[in-house]
Amino acid sequence: MLDIFFSEVMGTAMLTLLGCGVVANVVLPRNKGFNSGWIVITFGWGLAVFAGVFVAYRSGAHINPAVTLGLWANGADLRGGTEEIAAVAAELGTVLVYIAGELVGAFLGAVLAWAAYRQHFQEEADPGTKLAVFSTGPAIRSYGWNFVTEVIGTFVLVFVILMFGNTPSELGPLAVALLVVGIGLSLGGPTGYAINPARDLGPRIAHAILPIRGKGSSDWGYSWVPILGPIVGGVLAGLSAAAVL
Repeated sequence: MLDIFFSEVMGTAMLTLLGCGVVANVVLPRNKGFNSGWIVITFGWGLAVFAGVFVAYRSGAHINPAVTLGLWANGADLRGGTEEIAAVAAELGTVLVYIAGELVGAFLGAVLAWAAYRQHFQEEADPGTKLAVFSTGPAIRSYGWNFVTEVIGTFVLVFVILMFGNTPSELGPLAVALLVVGIGLSLGGPTGYAINPARDLGPRIAHAILPIRGKGSSDWGYSWVPILGPIVGGVLAGLSAAAVL
């Protein structure tokens, strides 16, 4: 269990360090990548997933509670057992270890991203812009429809990942990274595509705690959407994949 926990901590920390980092580079003033746009952000997050999956390979590289819960609902081996890595049954205690590692890692990665861009956080910028480095927010605030968007985006993520497991070509981290880029380009506009409760909650907590000049609110009123939406989407994807396969 410790092996799983630390693997998920490190993988999810890499995910949010690079993911929050690319947003900081694009939106914070006086950066080299300032105003480089949505395409840079989506590809940056895709490459963040690519790196995180490699780092967390020993635990099956969930780096996302929605993936963990989707695999649990599906009844699949949580660890993707191979000759080198033993299988792990989808049991509640194990699921909680995965989720704990993902939340801790997401928080730590966000803190490291803040440290890398600390001087730029000290610059004058809209509080919402500084929050956007850490967590998602809707383009048009409509909690119900924002929730639906997150459910759909996460369903696509988890369902397609489960389909990857049935391909003879053994698709790996690059395929998952490109899937995340595709989701960002196609479905990311309305909410910023959290599609991962830990990716949003851990950095949002970091935003609330860290000494960021002029940071404003952490928007806790919206925070349930990128938590519950991906959970529902992931579980529905796991159940649907079980019915299809």
